[in-house]
Amino acid sequence: MTSETHLSDLLAYEPETGIITWKVTRPGSKKIAPGVVAGCLNGNGYVVIRVNGLLYLGHRLAVFLHTGKWPDGKVDHRNGVKNDNKWLNLRVGTQKLNAQNVRTASKNSSTGFLGVYPSGKRFVAQIGIDGRPKFLGRFNTPEEAHQRYLEEKRKQHEGCTL
Repeated sequence: MTSETHLSDLLAYEPETGIITWKVTRPGSKKIAPGVVAGCLNGNGYVVIRVNGLLYLGHRLAVFLHTGKWPDGKVDHRNGVKNDNKWLNLRVGTQKLNAQNVRTASKNSSTGFLGVYPSGKRFVAQIGIDGRPKFLGRFNTPEEAHQRYLEEKRKQHEGCTL
């Protein structure tokens, strides 16, 4: 594994922009030179950076480069934008906190609204709290149900940034 000192010698993190750049020219590479942005986006939309054959997630590397320590939990993007690694957008927390920051319904959602599903001619709002579903009511429109869901989410989920 690449040593932590070695990573700090190779890469620079700019907390205001979230961009990680190379500090050095890497032998045999025309693309790696001082000041060049490191990494690329992976298929999930996260910044990834390869150093000596090892792939690092940009948001975890940003925490390390900024604090000098690897994060001991998940690193969450407060605004939900997976490649926005500005320091003020990153927070270290638990998987639970990270999951509470879901911002959009899954692609399989029949309503297109987070926390809402159809029930006959009406729509149900439901939220998960500590792994258990909580019924929030039946509504005439998916928008009304979603509004109720958001109200409860803001109260119950500390990780919510909506």
